[in-house]
Amino acid sequence: MSTVRVATTADAPALAELAAATFELACPPDTTAAAVEEFLRDVLAEANFRDYLADPDRVVLVADVEDALLGYTMVNFGDPIDPEVSAAVGLRPTAEVSKCYVRAGFHGRGLAAALMTATLHVAREHGAVGAWLGVNELNARAIRFYEKQGFARVGRKTFLLGGVLENDYVLERPL
Repeated sequence: MSTVRVATTADAPALAELAAATFELACPPDTTAAAVEEFLRDVLAEANFRDYLADPDRVVLVADVEDALLGYTMVNFGDPIDPEVSAAVGLRPTAEVSKCYVRAGFHGRGLAAALMTATLHVAREHGAVGAWLGVNELNARAIRFYEKQGFARVGRKTFLLGGVLENDYVLERPL
């Protein structure tokens, strides 16, 4: 049985390892290994997680079993700074579900749903009335999951990955 809890700075090394094991699962099929490595180094390294965990405008949640991290989410509070997202998102105040990853061997076991439920609860506790996220338009599995969680497509945005502009859908749901 897994436990969903708020991450602490002690989790930073394990979060970086988990990010390295899961980030590529969300990437478009033509994403290069170099682009994945660059993103892991620049955005999902241990030092980044230490910064995220210290940021009062973010909360990182983890799902673990006997101290092994199986999944994580990150929620960011505040208005979107991306103009495409700001125009698409209609519910304010809002929170961004910035990350939602589960180890491949644990997909389909309810772990992501438990993480998302806890994440949306945290967003509500911080005063958000809506939540949004970006998901690559080619990631059909993630899109189906988010739709099951009550998210609906409200717009599009781009996401720079390895020097390539990827196309994301912007999904939103009321809290």
